[in-house]
Amino acid sequence: MGKPTGFLEIERHDRGYAPPAERLKTWKEFVRPLPQNELQQQAARCMSCGIPFCHQGCPVNNQIPDFNDLVYRDQWKTALENLQSTNNFPEFTGRICPAPCEASCTLNIPDTPVTIKTIECQIVDRGWEEGWIKPEPSPRGTGKRVAVVGSGPAGLACAQQLARAGHAPTVFEKSDRIGGLLRYGIPDFKMEKPLIDRRIAQMEAEGVIFRTNFEVGVNVSVQRLLDDYDVLVMAGGAEDPRDLGVPGRELDGVHFAMDFLRQQNKRNAGDPEHVAAPGGTTISAKGKHVIVIGGGDTGSDCIGTSNRQGAASVVQLEIMPKPPERENKTLTWPDWPLKLRTSSSHEEGCERDFAVTTKRVVGENGRVTAIECARLEWVDGKMREVEGSTFELKADLVFLAMGFVGPRKAGLVEQSGVALDPRGNVAANVVNYQTTAPNIFSCGDMRRGQSLVVWAIREGRQCARAVDEYLMGSSRLPR
Repeated sequence: MGKPTGFLEIERHDRGYAPPAERLKTWKEFVRPLPQNELQQQAARCMSCGIPFCHQGCPVNNQIPDFNDLVYRDQWKTALENLQSTNNFPEFTGRICPAPCEASCTLNIPDTPVTIKTIECQIVDRGWEEGWIKPEPSPRGTGKRVAVVGSGPAGLACAQQLARAGHAPTVFEKSDRIGGLLRYGIPDFKMEKPLIDRRIAQMEAEGVIFRTNFEVGVNVSVQRLLDDYDVLVMAGGAEDPRDLGVPGRELDGVHFAMDFLRQQNKRNAGDPEHVAAPGGTTISAKGKHVIVIGGGDTGSDCIGTSNRQGAASVVQLEIMPKPPERENKTLTWPDWPLKLRTSSSHEEGCERDFAVTTKRVVGENGRVTAIECARLEWVDGKMREVEGSTFELKADLVFLAMGFVGPRKAGLVEQSGVALDPRGNVAANVVNYQTTAPNIFSCGDMRRGQSLVVWAIREGRQCARAVDEYLMGSSRLPR
């Protein structure tokens, strides 16, 4: 423990943001890192608890008190080695993870948790700046070939671990660039895409092969991959979006959130409009009244993107009641609490409304002009519409950000013949990650459903170990 009294002497201070008026002019990241000496002071706040509850909150099993102590002692390279022993991509999680570790921190009981996410991010960012992060190829190969379908965080983590175990993984991605939702679902202002590109370069040097514009189940059959590879890992996402089954859903101007976010990310990548918006359906919020249906992270990303495009107004609707400003610690800690969360995108300009249902989409000449809504209340544990509460909101664009119901079934899932669980995800346990089909494994959102980047990385790593053990009889890869 670096400084036993650190948590008593040092106040919590986290990295800040550029002002909204400044950051709305750019698509770049706007988080301002802490100076090194200040970060070391924040690391000194770690209590090195006898039972580190932050471990309970961290799905990738980061050894949080250890790297906090190393940062405090100015041993940055050792801190990086510790961090990367459990997490393949700390620069991703240090930017887009909601930090359940901080919710579980003992110092979160008085609402002053250690700035774990910030410390993690600045460790790995310094590692890249100093040139400490290099390819780690296996000294010898096993001769085993593995096909990994999907290049999101689960697929990338799985492929990297397999390559380091000496296998020859090939990652198949249906899009034109590697990264899955990291590439096309996360706006650039939250995570810039060169962060993905440099990891891809590292993985290629370690022996991972990438195939883009290659949709398994369309461009190549599942059976062909099983003929050519020893094992197939299904690591795609839960990409089937939850739809809005109301009259008027078919009107122009009503879009799934991911269609909107993907277009802007492709523009930022330099793609011309006919590539960014295939079929000519350009989605732009400039000068428009935007309604975002769904109160989660995807909805928040739509808000930030709409404001940067110059929306006239943005309203976010959530079907659930407004959460409390502060959770009841005695009931929730160290678990993830339900409480009101205000994102950086909310701060940039947005009206939020809770306990609202959408009854129909109103339009003229085939295009949306408004949505008809109603208030909801909870009675006997059930939601019901408040009588006489119907109202309309002006709308030029409506984005559906209500989550995902599981993986798309056409193509890969159907051809694989794997069994599905009751929620429609690929059925596989978390011991060996094997599906019901021979030589086919599954991990990430395709297996567990819509989830967090930390869970995807954890499952990718654990699945890689299971595949290695399946192929070789034993494994030295960590779980």
